[in-house]
Parts: sequence; C-alpha cells; structure tokens
Amino acid sequence: MNNLLLNVSPAIVSVIAIVLFFAGLALGFLIFKLYSSKKLQKNKSNAIKIIEDAYAEAKTIKKEAIIESKEQSQKMKDEVEREVKDRRAEVTKLEERLSQREEYIEKKEQVVDKKSEQLDEEKASLQEARAGVEKIKQEQEDLKAQIVEELEKASKLSKQEAKDLLIANMRNDAQKEAAVLVKKIEDDAREEGENKARWIIGQALQRCATETTSEMTVSVVSLPNDEMKGRIIGREGRNIRAIEAATGVELIVDDTPETITISGFDPIRREVARLSLEKLIADGRIHPTRVEEIVEKMQREVDKTIKQAADEACNEVGIFNLNPELLKTLGRLKYRTSYGQNVLKHSIETSIIAGLLASEMGANVKVAKRGGLLHDIGKALDHEQEGTHVQIGVELARKCGESEAVVHCIEAHHFNVEFKSIEAVIVQVADAISSSRPGARRDSFENYIKRLQQLEEIANGFKGVDKSYAVQAGREVRIIVKPTEVSDSEAMFMAKEIAQKIENEMQYPGQIKVNVIRESRYSETAK
Repeated sequence: MNNLLLNVSPAIVSVIAIVLFFAGLALGFLIFKLYSSKKLQKNKSNAIKIIEDAYAEAKTIKKEAIIESKEQSQKMKDEVEREVKDRRAEVTKLEERLSQREEYIEKKEQVVDKKSEQLDEEKASLQEARAGVEKIKQEQEDLKAQIVEELEKASKLSKQEAKDLLIANMRNDAQKEAAVLVKKIEDDAREEGENKARWIIGQALQRCATETTSEMTVSVVSLPNDEMKGRIIGREGRNIRAIEAATGVELIVDDTPETITISGFDPIRREVARLSLEKLIADGRIHPTRVEEIVEKMQREVDKTIKQAADEACNEVGIFNLNPELLKTLGRLKYRTSYGQNVLKHSIETSIIAGLLASEMGANVKVAKRGGLLHDIGKALDHEQEGTHVQIGVELARKCGESEAVVHCIEAHHFNVEFKSIEAVIVQVADAISSSRPGARRDSFENYIKRLQQLEEIANGFKGVDKSYAVQAGREVRIIVKPTEVSDSEAMFMAKEIAQKIENEMQYPGQIKVNVIRESRYSETAK
C-alpha cells in the first residue's frame, strides 16, 4: 500500500508545482507592475496577501488531492482484497471436490479389488466342481456299461435287440397316445365347429321366411259334374284333340269322378292347359276355335305371371339388374319342381341363405346372393336343350353377361369343378341346406336304396371290417371290425379314412356319421 501512495504522490506534487509556477508568474507579473507603477509600494502589501492566499489555496488543493488519492487507494485495496477472497473461496471448493473425488476413486478401487478376489475364488471353485462333474460322469458311464452288460446277460438280448424292442414298445405307446390326443383334438374342433356352424345356419334359417311347396308332375282340374267330361271330349274327340294340340299336353279322362288329369313334362304347358280348361269350363263354349283363342290368351297370362314371379323373386333377394333373358328364364322356374320342391322358391331360399352365410363369414354378399339365385337356372331349359342343368346354366349366364365369379358359383355347386372362391362354397352349402331340410324334397326309393348300398360297399372295402350297416335313413353307418386285426388306435384312423372316402365318392344331403365298433366277446357252454 505504501508503494501505491508513492506512485500517486509525484503526480499530485507535479500538479501543485504547476499551480505554484503559474502563481509565481502571476505574482512576478504583479510585482513587475507594482515596481513599474507608482503604486508599487501601495500594492506590495496586496501582492503579499495574494501570494499568501495562493499559497493557502495550493495547500488546500494539495490536501484535497492527498485525501482523494487515499480514498481511491482504499477503494482499490478493498476491491483487490475482495477478489483475493473470492479466488481463495473457489480454490477451497476445488480442493474439496478433488478431495471427494480422490476418496470415491479409492473406494472404487477397493470394491474392484474385492470383486476381483471373489471372481478368483469362484473360478477356482468352478474348476474344482468341473473336475468333480467329469469324475462323476465317468463313473456313471462305467456304471451304465456295467448295467448294460448285466442286463444283456440277464435278458439274453444284445444291446441292439433290446433297443429295437424298447423302440417297438414306445412306438405302440406313442401311437395310442397320439390316437387319443388326435381324437380329443378332433372332438374339441368338431364341437367348436358344430356350435359355430349351427349358430350361423340357425341364424340364416331363422331369417329365411320363404316356404317350399310340393308340386306334382301332373295337374288336376275339377269339373262341376261328370257331363262336362263329354263336352270336353267333344264329338269324336275333336275338342280334346284340339286342346292337346294347342297346349302340347295329354288329358287323362278316367273313372275318377268330376276330375280331369293333365299330364305333361313341361310344367308351363301344364299350367297353360289347366288355366285354359278352367276358363273353357267357366265359359261353357267348348269347340276347337274357342279352344285356340283361350289357349293363346292363357299363354299371354302365363308369360305375364312368369315375369311377375321373376320380378318378385329379385325383389325378395335384393337383385335388380338381371338380364331380361335371364329374368324370363328365372320366372319359368315357378312351374319347375325337383324332388317335389319348387325350384324358384328353392333358388330364392338358397340366395337368401347364401347371402346370410356370406355376411357372417365376411365374403362377397352380392356374388353369393346372385350365384344362389341363378345356380339352378339351367333347370328351366334342361328339357329343351342337351346337357346337364349345370352346363346349360353356365352357358346361359355367360351369354347374358354375368361375371365369372357368379358363373363359377353355378358351375361348382354340384362339385363339377374345383372350388376357386369362398362364395362358390357358400352357394353349395346354401343349396344343401335348402334341399336337405326335412320336408323340402322327396327322395326316390331307388336312389335311397343305392345310397345305402354304396355306404356299405365303401365300408366293406377296408381291411379288417367284419360287417357294416347303414342306418338312420343313410345318415349313419356302423362298422364292426375284427378285434384281432384292428387295434383301438387303428379303428379311430379307419373311421377317419372311411368318412374321407364317403365325402370324396358320394353325394348326399346333410351329414353321415361313421361309427367303427371294436369289441371282443368270449363265451363257453356249460355241459
């Protein structure tokens, strides 16, 4: 601090010297003036006073400068001391942090050393354990060799022979367990599938409100009295011949009272003949000319009815853009029956069920409905054109511009081709549901007998089958196998194979249950 004061004092002294210098000049100038003036003596005292005042003022200035320099020196000293204090505090903090870090590093080193010692100890113990395991393993191998040798001596079998025998026993056990497991899986899957299928089909049938009526291949016209038969026959049979020539059917006039039977393969012609006869009977005028007029008029009414039936069918299932030729052909199915089931109502029912099934399964509802409605369209023309109703329907649908998806539904609904879409499968299922429900169709006795015989022939074709019986109207086949030739596990697989063969070789409505029965009976006679 003394050095700082020494550095400041010369500056102040210089200022004072300059002031004194100028004051001396001023004083000399005044003295010069006083000497040069007559009033020199008079102003001498004033000059002395001025010098004294200047000296006092210079002294005051010097004092103030010294005080100011002391204040500045003290201020600078305080600032330096404050900075030194701050620096010392920072250094202290750094020293504390370094000390803490050193302690942490020392602790870490101690932990690492301890871990290293533990790892060394564990490594040594593992090496000892490994040596022990190798020793035990070797002892087990030796013991195993001794046991195998003793077993070979005791059983009089070689190692390979014993292995083959063990494998055979294990194979039989595994086969039995696999058969039980497969049966359980199949039962669970079947139960779940049946429940789901039953629910879907139940929903579809519940919402299907159409009815199926049974119609004969003949039509019956009631007469007011038996005298009307003579009028219909006419003189020398000219009236009945005119009716048959105009309608293309045959009139059967027999001993049945007040009844005439109309027979014909074409249902539309039968309907025209029936309406014409009823109109002629009501009119009373029966002669060839009148017959031709009435038949022509009834033909127009039947055509109108066909178109109306087709429109109603399309409205019922929600299809509104059918080709006019397809629409006309569809309406003809109103007068067509299959096993006693009206084909138009069957087609409507199939379309509705197919649409409901497609909706439940996430398939194309429009294609399924359209395919279901048109799947039997060929039956309206199968008596006029060559080929099956499937071939005729496919050809007609393509001709009328139907999509290939709909055509495939028509083509595949009787398994004529392999299924290529889920909609085709749905149409086939809906067709089976509509036709197989009780009361929908009448099966011929010959077809029934053939189906039962075919079921028994398929079952008898398998090895080990003793007898087979088709029961429950062909909905179940019971197969009795020879217990000495077929095991329990083989019987289960046989049932699966027979069911698969029935599915591949037969066409049938509904389901056929296959039961394979294996039992052993022993009997003796007491004498």
